[in-house]
Amino acid sequence: MDARRRIGGAAEEQDAVIAALTPVIDGIAATFGACCEVVIHDFRRPEHSVVALAGSVTGRGVGGSMSEIGMKLLALGDEARDELNYLTRTQDGKLVKSSTMPLRDSTGAVFGALCVNLDVTAIRQVHALVGEWAGIGGAPAGLPTTTFGDDVGAVVDSIVDARRLSSTKAWTHLGRTERLDLFRDLDRRGVFAVRGAVQQVAARLGISRASAYNYLAAARTTDAAG
Repeated sequence: MDARRRIGGAAEEQDAVIAALTPVIDGIAATFGACCEVVIHDFRRPEHSVVALAGSVTGRGVGGSMSEIGMKLLALGDEARDELNYLTRTQDGKLVKSSTMPLRDSTGAVFGALCVNLDVTAIRQVHALVGEWAGIGGAPAGLPTTTFGDDVGAVVDSIVDARRLSSTKAWTHLGRTERLDLFRDLDRRGVFAVRGAVQQVAARLGISRASAYNYLAAARTTDAAG
């Protein structure tokens, strides 16, 4: 009974934090204007983590999914730290400056995140133009493309495809160690916290669901042993 009471109390506290922040995000978004989006994520529901949203930069709505950054924080659990002022590109070409801050309850447990996204595409274009006139500067190169959307499956596919593209070998040409490394990396990125992700990854790699579960279990075993 005491354990259930503690769990229930933690959930109530976490709900209260989200409820308190929800009206605040409207003020933040209004302060920065149309280029700003502020999102509250609830990691207790990773497939539909967006529980409150103000502004529109990434095109998501309430009930939408987290991005790769959110999955990374989810995988880190209570070890998650603020990710501040990082730049990414959306799939439609927007340049986005973001900060993602974990939400914690009074015990220090991470249960969500507050994310601020600024569309800085126009600012960067002006900066590049002024730099060209002055003979200095240039547009940032090599920025990662981040998948934002209401479908968490698209985010999982994007992470798996990016991980595959980083290798010069097809799955069939990977050795066992390389295959375990792939599953270990996907696990550390929070992919397998999403319901149905093992089956989805298996389909993406062209392997059976049983094989995917076996590789994941082996990767976690060797990770714990190391």
